[in-house]
Amino acid sequence: MIVELSHRIAEGMVTYPGIPGPRLGVHLSRADSREVYAPGTEFHLGTIALAANTGTYLDTPHHRYPDGPDLSQVPASRLADLPGLVVRAEGTREVRLSENLDVRGRAVLIQTGWDLHFGTEKYADEHPYLAPESAAWLAEQGAALVGIDSLNIDDTPHRGERPAHTLLLKAGIVLVEHLTGLSALPDEGFRFHAAPPMIAGLGTFPVRAYAVLP
Repeated sequence: MIVELSHRIAEGMVTYPGIPGPRLGVHLSRADSREVYAPGTEFHLGTIALAANTGTYLDTPHHRYPDGPDLSQVPASRLADLPGLVVRAEGTREVRLSENLDVRGRAVLIQTGWDLHFGTEKYADEHPYLAPESAAWLAEQGAALVGIDSLNIDDTPHRGERPAHTLLLKAGIVLVEHLTGLSALPDEGFRFHAAPPMIAGLGTFPVRAYAVLP
């Protein structure tokens, strides 16, 4: 069984206030393609212009550190077929993790329930985030990936620090933000996938995040 964990990307959608929404275009229309291909054969070649932080996306260390691995340098083993663990944290703004959890080598997905507000003004208002102490603990314990179904894994005051990004990306732990549908997953016993294209020089990009259940 496959469980979808990504938001749909659509023309003009708002993911994060201040970041422009995607714009869809056409490089070759179906009508124009009839002049290129044999009779009865036609294709649509589309274009898209979007900020790398759109929809459900992954952060690599290069997002925070200029010398950190970018999308083309993070190995697929850190992005796909990871053993998953869901941490339930609905109703909590600052999420603190139990240090009894076994997180080493796992995709740790934090379910806050905030994805319910995606696409609304409330989504950016007082959103849940990971406590810095818990981010430090995840880095020490060797989690493979950390995800959250909220606006940001950090609190986002104007000109504020981003301790979770700083600690986790420094440790080589990739992040997935704006997840959705985590309530459909068991606490563990599934495999998590969130691989972006191998784009050199970029630190973030949308992913098709999903979980595979036995």
